[in-house]
Amino acid sequence: MMLILPQRLAAEIEAEARAAFPRECCGLIEGVWEGEKARGLALHPAPHGNEHRFAIAPELHFAAQKKARTAGHRLIGCYHSHPGGLARPSGEDRKGAGEENFLWLIVALRSPDAPVALTAWRYSGADFEEIGWATGAD
Repeated sequence: MMLILPQRLAAEIEAEARAAFPRECCGLIEGVWEGEKARGLALHPAPHGNEHRFAIAPELHFAAQKKARTAGHRLIGCYHSHPGGLARPSGEDRKGAGEENFLWLIVALRSPDAPVALTAWRYSGADFEEIGWATGAD
């Protein structure tokens, strides 16, 4: 399984994480499944969360889902940052996960101008499995 994300979307997520620091940024990823590859096509940013937890309001989730369906796409995952943390699912992430095969992109950074680590995960069953990701053409 692999996530293909256009360079401009990866850059947008990184910029959001830097702007939100020390709070978490978060949002939803709209895209399509192409066999075992998920292709991200658009982002639906949510208001910045706090330092320890991100949340996407149900009305934003429903609006993003409607917009994706109108375009013939679906919501394939979410993204959020771990300011000062690791680029891996946290205990809070595990508590909040539930949708089978939903992708989670996690970006970690130590400070607003530090390098970022970005990892992709698939929720399956009761836990996360790290998957590959790559940038693709816009």
